[in-house]
Amino acid sequence: MIPLIQLVDTLWTTILDVAPILLILVLFQVLVLRQKVPHLRRMVLGFVYVVLGLDLFLVGLEMALFPLGEIMARQLTAPAFMGIDAAGAVHLGWRDYLWVYAFAAAVGFSTTIAEPALIAVSLKVTEASGGSVRAWGLRVAVAVGVAVGVALGALRIVTGWSLPLLIIIGYVVVIIQTLVAPRQIIPLAYDSGGVTTSTVTVPLVTALGLGLASNIPGRSPLLDGFGLIALASLFPMISVMGYAQVGQILARRAARRQAREES
Repeated sequence: MIPLIQLVDTLWTTILDVAPILLILVLFQVLVLRQKVPHLRRMVLGFVYVVLGLDLFLVGLEMALFPLGEIMARQLTAPAFMGIDAAGAVHLGWRDYLWVYAFAAAVGFSTTIAEPALIAVSLKVTEASGGSVRAWGLRVAVAVGVAVGVALGALRIVTGWSLPLLIIIGYVVVIIQTLVAPRQIIPLAYDSGGVTTSTVTVPLVTALGLGLASNIPGRSPLLDGFGLIALASLFPMISVMGYAQVGQILARRAARRQAREES
């Protein structure tokens, strides 16, 4: 009974959130362009599908993904799992949370690989580039970047490192890479950061950060639990440009080797 009530409440909230978007599109079409809305029935049906899909997705987040991330974080930081008693938990160092970093990296990698937005972008990139940029190569490069970012974010929560400092250092690396990376990959690398922060990655990563900050002594969920998404959107830019740079280096070596063989 409770999930049904939650579905109805979320449905009404979703309608209120999506309706202004539809209203703006329709008014712009009718008042500014002065044209009839094409395929009105299809648009209305699509609007219904979007609302229902968002409703089910949001309820699913609250019932499954958010609790799952918090439970896993709590179990990985539990004194029993760490092999010590509760009294000694306050003396743990950052090296004692290696499983936490591994789990954070695994969550970041797997959720990014399954991210619908990234799949769509990678397919379009392959189509636009004529196959020179492979979909799987791009997805893996972005997923590796997210994995590193989330793992580093988990390490930051454990150690208490400054989030602004890490972000500044990361963007300095991005700026340097932008100056030397192949020009055609730079826009794609910058977009990769936004693609990763979507429907699958954000809920689990956010829940993981809040769970870690809630269960690690001396950490505040509000001050330390957030920030993982910022790092998860930063490092894909680094990894995608790095992927292109490595490919460029390998291509140059192959060309030199071929030139030597021909000479």
